[in-house]
Amino acid sequence: MANHLEHISEKSTHNNYGIDKHIGHNIEIFFRKFWISLILSIPVILYSDIFQKFFKWAPPDFIWSSYMPLLLSSIIFFYGGWIFIIGAWREIRSYLPGMMTLISIAISTAYFWSIYAVFAHEETLFWEIATLITIMFLGHYIEMRTIGGTQNALRELAKLLPDTAEIIQNDKIKTIAVSELNENDIILVRPGAQIPADGKIIDGESNINESMVTGESNPVFKKKDDFVVAGTINGDGALKIRVTNIWEKTFLAWVIHLVNEAQMSKSRLQVLSDKAALFLTIIAILWWLITLTVWLLVGANINFAVARLVAVLVIACPHALGLAVPLVASISTTKAAQNGFLVKQRIALETARTIDAVLFDKTGTLTKGEYGVIDIFNTENHTKKEVLELAASLNLLSEHPISKAVLTEAKKQKLSLKEINKFEALRGKGIKAFVGEKEILIWGFTLLESNNINVSTKLSKQIQDAGKKWQTIIFVIEDKILLWAITLADVIRKESYEAILQLKEMGIQTIIITGDWENTTKWVSQELGIDKYFAKVLPHQKSEKIKELQALSLKVAMVGDGINDALALTQADLGIAIGAGTNVAIESAGIVLIRNDPRDIEKIIKLSKMTYSKMIQNIFWATGYNIIALPLAAGIFAFKGILLQPAISAIFMSLSTIIVALNALLLKNKNLN
Repeated sequence: MANHLEHISEKSTHNNYGIDKHIGHNIEIFFRKFWISLILSIPVILYSDIFQKFFKWAPPDFIWSSYMPLLLSSIIFFYGGWIFIIGAWREIRSYLPGMMTLISIAISTAYFWSIYAVFAHEETLFWEIATLITIMFLGHYIEMRTIGGTQNALRELAKLLPDTAEIIQNDKIKTIAVSELNENDIILVRPGAQIPADGKIIDGESNINESMVTGESNPVFKKKDDFVVAGTINGDGALKIRVTNIWEKTFLAWVIHLVNEAQMSKSRLQVLSDKAALFLTIIAILWWLITLTVWLLVGANINFAVARLVAVLVIACPHALGLAVPLVASISTTKAAQNGFLVKQRIALETARTIDAVLFDKTGTLTKGEYGVIDIFNTENHTKKEVLELAASLNLLSEHPISKAVLTEAKKQKLSLKEINKFEALRGKGIKAFVGEKEILIWGFTLLESNNINVSTKLSKQIQDAGKKWQTIIFVIEDKILLWAITLADVIRKESYEAILQLKEMGIQTIIITGDWENTTKWVSQELGIDKYFAKVLPHQKSEKIKELQALSLKVAMVGDGINDALALTQADLGIAIGAGTNVAIESAGIVLIRNDPRDIEKIIKLSKMTYSKMIQNIFWATGYNIIALPLAAGIFAFKGILLQPAISAIFMSLSTIIVALNALLLKNKNLN
């Protein structure tokens, strides 16, 4: 299974960068060709005229020694240079001439001119050919090593799954390969072991380390009926898990798939850099023709003119420009996954830095989308814990969402429940039971009025305040005497407070847009310090509200989790879906929050700004380099003795590409917290 996921993680590797796309070879091939070319280049250099003149040294003379540079250079050209020629053919066939085309023209021109020069007794360019190809291999090897690091994070994700799993069959534990697991199998995961498949806990509880999958740094407590994710690490408790997803259906495979898709998509800047790279290729070819023509017209010998031609073609290779954006984008999408959010479309991440306003759906986004106990109002001499203990005891046998909320709060406070008898669910009214000899009722407000239960002035005031916030209120009655009131509401995520504060500090407007009632929305808005809210908004009206904001020249992000948010997520400049939301919402969004943590929105904006900055730096460097380098390679300062030999041009071109790659890699060390 791990190998299968590694295959998924590498599906896009050969589509992201120029070298792999055009050539299709791996790093080991470049390394081997570099060493063979280097060894063959040494005799070629030793027998070159420039080496002999500079060091005043004559190499050994033997039969056919004058043809040795031709022989060795031919081997280097066809063994090493053939890779570039194949790459050029692929570029031309796809109507996208680029780096390979320029290098191929350069080495082919130099090679065939040198063959002619041997028999015409002219000066050859064999040592330039040999060193040029060798340096190109070295530069590409270093570059590919650098680029390879950007894929390590995905490969590490793919390796998270263990090779084996312990399956429970007929009360016996058997070890099998993970690839043999099926849905609904029961597996045992021991403390400290990796979870081999997505599943639901049917027995046990533990703290789960989800950091590698969701980016959550703290262990997450999981108990019976909670779902766990393949690739996460079990903590201190043994778990029995029913398998729900295997293979490509696992959450981990989905993460890898989305990151790959994002890395293969293109942002506006990448489209721009691709066009610039194509434009630069055309300029280089025109510059080559101008250079050759001018030098021949001013009376330079053909050997000098060809050398200038080769230098121009090599130094003008647009590889650094072509790599400037996609490498940064690849690193940023992988970094996003490591920090708890998935970039589905690169253009979405690029847009995030420009956002002026963030609209939040309320339920399930800023709130948990489930009832929680807000407060307990008591009229007698009892503590809140005693009230909650009694209420939870009665609610133990009820399936109502309110009952579950009361029980959850009691469990959170580790309260022990009382023994009850004669339990009765009063359909649509409440519940009744006896605790010892006392009759306990839990009712809603309507039953209070119809049964003439007196409410104290103090409690009445507290109930009115809770009602203004549209909180749900249940009443605990003992022997027909009202003792306590418990208020419940959709619980605001504690992370929401910090998320709103972060956005405000960034100067971004925050807005709630929801179909919920005015009072509830107003209370949540005031509680969180939201700038504005729209309540009782229907799904199609949400997208209309976004259009209104966009008409005010605001760049709008929408954060939601439900089907009713799909239109709004699509209409917004940036759609952000909560990972626990519906598939429709996730499909409509450009970015998905894996951890359902609204604080990650700040990280999205930070990463967007960092990514854009790195892209601009790389484009500026790659473009500026060519503006300066092309005239030098053409020999514009030759009258001052400043000339760039083809081999030196190759070094500069390789260094330019490596600088772009290293600058992109600096993004990996940036902290988003």
